[in-house]
Amino acid sequence: MDFAFTEKALDWQRRMQAFMDEAVYPAEPVYTSQMVAVNHDPAVTPQVIEELKTEARRRGLWNMFLPDPRWGAGLSVLEYAPLAEITGRSPWIAPEATNCAAPDTGNMEIIAEFGSEAQKQQWLVPLLEGEIRSAFSMTEPDVASSDATNIACRVESDGGDYVITGRKWWSSGAISNRCKVAIVMGVTSPDADTYHRQSMVLVPLDAPGVKVVRNVNVFGYHERGGHAEILYDGVRVPRTNLLGEEGSGFAIAQARLGPGRIHHCMRLIGMAERAFDVMCRRALERRAFGKALAEQGVIMDWIAESRIRIEQARLMVLKAAWLIDTVGAKGARIEIAAIKVAVPRMATWVIDRGIQTLGGAGVSDDFPLAALYAHARTLQIADGPDEVHKRSVARRELRRYIG
Repeated sequence: MDFAFTEKALDWQRRMQAFMDEAVYPAEPVYTSQMVAVNHDPAVTPQVIEELKTEARRRGLWNMFLPDPRWGAGLSVLEYAPLAEITGRSPWIAPEATNCAAPDTGNMEIIAEFGSEAQKQQWLVPLLEGEIRSAFSMTEPDVASSDATNIACRVESDGGDYVITGRKWWSSGAISNRCKVAIVMGVTSPDADTYHRQSMVLVPLDAPGVKVVRNVNVFGYHERGGHAEILYDGVRVPRTNLLGEEGSGFAIAQARLGPGRIHHCMRLIGMAERAFDVMCRRALERRAFGKALAEQGVIMDWIAESRIRIEQARLMVLKAAWLIDTVGAKGARIEIAAIKVAVPRMATWVIDRGIQTLGGAGVSDDFPLAALYAHARTLQIADGPDEVHKRSVARRELRRYIG
């Protein structure tokens, strides 16, 4: 295993860090004021985001997540991983500013790999240009969607069309005024075997029968772009909107989640690093019981433990990224499952220690910790609950003891 970065990769990291220092961090208070001005409306994209996107493109920091040089920067998963971490230090701004924000990243990867040329021209190109945004509609409120075989939404053939009927939620990004298309996962072949029942279909959000019911908040936060509950009520789209082959939805979902989990995990590490900075600075500034917080034994323990956990998590993710590059996502599935458990657990622990160090300030909006915690805790569920991934790891380990 070789995690050493080439000079090319290090140059990307230096340029990304410079963009954060010179453009993103100074833009954070502007972003906040612009969102306050629109009452935190999740449908609105503040002007500062568009300005940052222009600057990111000028610096060549655009679509860095796509390894295919036809569509993206041509970086390997391992080369992109530290860039995702850097953007994670400002998760509300930096990923979108570089056109590397979920769920668009995963959706673009799907369309690039499985889409037809017509689909790429209609949807991938404007997504790559940052002109539109997209949603991913898989999770459903009426079934346990951590088991994707439970998906109940129907995608039924009718002549040259598909008719889509079902209710989805946590369709992140669909509240945005700029969200124009959703990738919907539904059942096309109910009598097929468990893993070939579902398909993925591109659905324009302005198609008749698409109803965005509500925005689902997260720990009281209405995140920009939102997390929509959507009713697909007899929505009709042409069969040419099918992604890949009929019955390949489960396989496409797994392909999407491999690199996507690397991206999520590295952004979580960036979030933990941001919380770590806040905690350490505050510990040096504040005094209690006659000395600086940083001199209190329990605070020193939290700082040391946080650094240890961050470094452990980073190495696990870099190993998983290296494996995806060398043997593919399928060959790295256990390592991917492991980081999905370990990294959110680490991030929530570190952020929580930061909150405890700051006390009342930690749960306020005066510091980023409360919002970071809500984001990190949500990601602990977003890619599937820990219990599902731990089961995968345990099964692999137990097979080694079966003769």
